[in-house]
Amino acid sequence: MDKRERLIESTRELLWERGYVGTSPKAIQERSGAGQGSMYHHFQGKSELALAAIGRSADDLRSRAEAEFSGPGSAVERITVYLRRERAVLKGCPVGRLAQDPDVMADADLRKPVEEFFAWLTGRLAELLDEGRAAGELDQALDPLATATALVATLQGGYILARAADSPDVFAKAVDGALGLLTTKEK
Repeated sequence: MDKRERLIESTRELLWERGYVGTSPKAIQERSGAGQGSMYHHFQGKSELALAAIGRSADDLRSRAEAEFSGPGSAVERITVYLRRERAVLKGCPVGRLAQDPDVMADADLRKPVEEFFAWLTGRLAELLDEGRAAGELDQALDPLATATALVATLQGGYILARAADSPDVFAKAVDGALGLLTTKEK
């Protein structure tokens, strides 16, 4: 891994752990093993490096989710695989935690990949829910966009509740509860 990649990966980790304010250039340099000259050779400053790191985190989550969404099985089975995937629950969502960071949300450039990721995720889940409705897996009265929004909110809220309780079991219960609400169509 070259220095630019080490800088991005180290920043991703630090943003997830400490947030924007807690991710100092010095901490990035220490974690990445890159000097100040390398950091400023590749990036104009902390904001530009953070933007690259946030974009990478969002892209990675999007790629993983899309692999699950386009995998085998019915729409509900693919949603279930996504919702039950193994996660570092007590660390929180690497993108969702940034939505709670006032410095990220106050900067339109840093906020943009966070907004785009959640818009994509909600839209993609709505597509799958609509597919499940069309296939007769889900009740015709189900509103795909509202339900997708509720699923995303359940995941993000599940991270927060799990962190507050210091237990990943709370997250698993939230996911189980959300899946229980996806009632199948009466046959």
